[in-house]
Amino acid sequence: MITLMERHTASPLKSMRFCLKNANAFSRTTASEFVHPRTYHRSFSTVRPYIPKDSTSTHFGYSEIPVDEKEGKVRDVFNKVAETYDLMNDLMSGGMHRLWKDYLLEESNVAAMARHTRKSAAFSGGGDISNKNNDDSSVAQQLKILDVAGGTGDVAFRFVDAAGCLERAKSSGTDPVSVTVCDINPGMLRVGEARARAKFGSNILDGTKGLTFIQGNAQSLDFDDNTFDLYTIAFGLRNVTNVDVALAEALRVLKPGGRFMCLEFSHVTLPILAQLYEVYSFQVIPALGEWVAKDRSSYQYLVESIRKFPNQADLMSRIRGMGFCRSKYTNLTGGIVALHEGWKSI
Repeated sequence: MITLMERHTASPLKSMRFCLKNANAFSRTTASEFVHPRTYHRSFSTVRPYIPKDSTSTHFGYSEIPVDEKEGKVRDVFNKVAETYDLMNDLMSGGMHRLWKDYLLEESNVAAMARHTRKSAAFSGGGDISNKNNDDSSVAQQLKILDVAGGTGDVAFRFVDAAGCLERAKSSGTDPVSVTVCDINPGMLRVGEARARAKFGSNILDGTKGLTFIQGNAQSLDFDDNTFDLYTIAFGLRNVTNVDVALAEALRVLKPGGRFMCLEFSHVTLPILAQLYEVYSFQVIPALGEWVAKDRSSYQYLVESIRKFPNQADLMSRIRGMGFCRSKYTNLTGGIVALHEGWKSI
């Protein structure tokens, strides 16, 4: 089913002109300035702000709640499901989430980028960046990946394997390739770190720093501007209170030329599949949540949050409106899931 793919891209000429026109703008633009994209990219964003300036409420599933309450409610949901989250993903998707994440890994080209980084680092100093000066040549020999809302490590572990971080962890010194998992929920992070230590051992976390778990908010990331080469978020963007702010933060922390990739449940494009998926989502998934996790309401929210999330074209408009260029999306499994991508201009 994963072979059912449709690719949709922005106009190449328009995208190129936009990247060139804005090549010097992003290094001096803050996340808050990108919240209302029409102010800065009027010709590229025709969608309304995700949360209008004068709005005091937002959606939590199908419920309307005060904006300042959503973050806490989402945190509560994932605190409840953290221990059974990966099992539930298998049950809810029939194991398909593994194939979707594998596709994300394949498209990211992390394996090739890591090989190049390691060769460059080895040529200039043995592959250990811990004792290098923080100059331009040192920075160029590092590959930094940020996986947001990746608490249990499912996507990050794929990057670790593909990038050879486990093999590198058998040596001393700091790995020039690093994968950082950032999640707002401490329960999910605890599960993820425990899984990482069981799977990879402790040196990759405590020694070479090839893998790191950090608590943080997608809307206010505690990282410097222009830090990461790749930003990924899988099945997490729809749970963010203000998607526009999260996209702006992604742009801010990416290096010039860095890549944004969002894997997320989306809107089914095949009518027959849409009907079946609707029944499965609202009749089967909450029941599975009640049976496996003893928590029907959390999984009811997860289903409803998918329906409230922007469709494929709307999200691509938001990504492009925030300042990303070469934006595109690919529908997987008839649009049940979509992979959106964009690049920060050089």
